[in-house]
Amino acid sequence: MSDRKETRSFMKRAMKLLGAALAGIIGLLTVYGVLIEPRLILDERHYEAALPNLGTQWEGAEIAVISDIQVGMWFANTAMVERIVDRAVEEDPEAVLIAGDFLYSNDPGNQEKIDTVLDLLAPITDAGIPSYAVLGNHDHIVGAAEELTTALESRGVTVLLNESAEVPLPDGNPAPPLHVVGLGPAYQGLADSEKAFSGIPASDARIVMMHNPDTFPTLPPDSAPLAVAGHTHCGQIAVPGTPDWSWLAWECGSPILPWWNA
Repeated sequence: MSDRKETRSFMKRAMKLLGAALAGIIGLLTVYGVLIEPRLILDERHYEAALPNLGTQWEGAEIAVISDIQVGMWFANTAMVERIVDRAVEEDPEAVLIAGDFLYSNDPGNQEKIDTVLDLLAPITDAGIPSYAVLGNHDHIVGAAEELTTALESRGVTVLLNESAEVPLPDGNPAPPLHVVGLGPAYQGLADSEKAFSGIPASDARIVMMHNPDTFPTLPPDSAPLAVAGHTHCGQIAVPGTPDWSWLAWECGSPILPWWNA
């Protein structure tokens, strides 16, 4: 009986130690992922894409994609947004695509946060870089979709809701057009691909932008040779020393494709 009691006592102590160790690891990962890594590491990725029917005048052209700045979220990380915007301006791309969720909370109100969004994006618009955006689920949840659209467009950002716009040709040279197609957010039931692609010749090159990549499988075949999205926050916590596919696949719950990492 004594041996059994000692074994049970040992197992209890071991379980408590294991629980404390797991709690400590989770706590350290939370502190690292919320307070340290997002403020120190700018994970900038470059992809090469060959778009069908795009003229040689576009060869080497760059498009910058950013998403989910979420002004109003706890532990606001506006300093990193400033770094991202500065990098986009430094690269001087042909266009900047912003894939939604400008806001996170409407408490104490939207206007102050919208003003912050405009201030953060000002270097892009001041540099005259053509900018296109779609709104995300949070922008609608906080009831700021109309306000935000008006404010962004007043600063030169074209907000697309199931519609498209042509990117100005590089250096004004004549070339086949490049369209940016912007889809509404899926969670609000506002995605309408038929409307978004209307008016675009099937032979024209296009980049499709959406907030939630869940919209991608619903697009017509061959309609989106290049698509970009936000929302997933893949890589929001990047564990040092682990390969990208391991942690990211676990965090996002599915394989990572290039358009998921936009």
